[in-house]
Amino acid sequence: MAIPFIDLKAQQDRLRTEIEAGIHNVLAHGQYIMGPQVAQFEQKLAKFGDSRFALGCANGTDALLLPMMAWGIGPGDAVFCPSFTFCATAETIALMGATPVFVDMERDTYNISPSSLERAIKETISAGKLRPRCVIAVDLFGQCADYEALAPIVGEYGLKLIADSAQGFGTSLNGKQPGHWADVTTASFFPAKPLGCYGDGGAVLCDDEELTKIMASLCNHGKGSDRYDNIRIGFNSRLDTMQAAILLPKLAVFADEIERRNKIAARYIEGLKRHVLRVPTVRAGVVSTWAQFTIEVPDPEGFAKILKEDGIPTARYYPKPVHMQSAYVDYPVQGNGLPNTMACVDKVISLPMHAYLDEDTQDRIIEMAKKALG
Repeated sequence: MAIPFIDLKAQQDRLRTEIEAGIHNVLAHGQYIMGPQVAQFEQKLAKFGDSRFALGCANGTDALLLPMMAWGIGPGDAVFCPSFTFCATAETIALMGATPVFVDMERDTYNISPSSLERAIKETISAGKLRPRCVIAVDLFGQCADYEALAPIVGEYGLKLIADSAQGFGTSLNGKQPGHWADVTTASFFPAKPLGCYGDGGAVLCDDEELTKIMASLCNHGKGSDRYDNIRIGFNSRLDTMQAAILLPKLAVFADEIERRNKIAARYIEGLKRHVLRVPTVRAGVVSTWAQFTIEVPDPEGFAKILKEDGIPTARYYPKPVHMQSAYVDYPVQGNGLPNTMACVDKVISLPMHAYLDEDTQDRIIEMAKKALG
């Protein structure tokens, strides 16, 4: 029997009554845009994320755009980001007219390397063509970046710090979420994310009230105090009421689901650590949300083919780093050529991971993975 890569149905079975009640309430009041559930969700999300404010928006990509728009980042500005990530991280920088500068990752966690970042900042300053303005750190595969090391670097150079937590919302380091160090944290509620809705959705979390007000205006066409007095150039990026209603019960069980994911990850690691090239490394003090469980094997394509024959799906993130993709090849790369990034791209592959993966199914995956590796 085929195994789902992410089992949304199992979660829906758990929450069906609450989700259907939420949808019914939206249908009853008919406030499909900016209805009461949006404000309710934002309030609860801010509390969960240990932030003063949370602003819902249309998707995780827009969540990255909003703070950069509010800060006036644009042509001539350098924004530093990893290359081993989904293209949306760099895409938003380029859409602002700014220049993405690609930085290497830490080989063990796949997250942005503080030492590579600092070298990239110094290289950019030395070249004298771009103004360093911002860093986007990605909480890849559910694990927060090394914010304790990143924060002093961005502070020294006066840069803004965005925690791109599209995959990692809910992750923490020594009990503190990324917003403790970052100016803003962004979240994606794409259905496959650990906290996902049934369409598109996103949010920005921060402690800055004025910044939140500006971003709220920007995502609603630059609205001022009157809807027909738009005080800035904005765009349309609202979290719709139906998705907020679906997210409310999901958020209520999210902490439990993170705990479940960590237990599943621990079983994977124990079962596979002596058979694969690498199992995931989680830094001391970090709680990951395990958006993906990514291992390294000598032949990912052959490995995937063998598992597929037994009904076990896999996925590959990210076999072509962003700096090698056609639209981004002309943007600057930190001077050492990103050796850690290049060392992993031909080896990484991800196994099924979700909060409702039962032990029997997981054991089947582990045993087939071991068989595929000989």
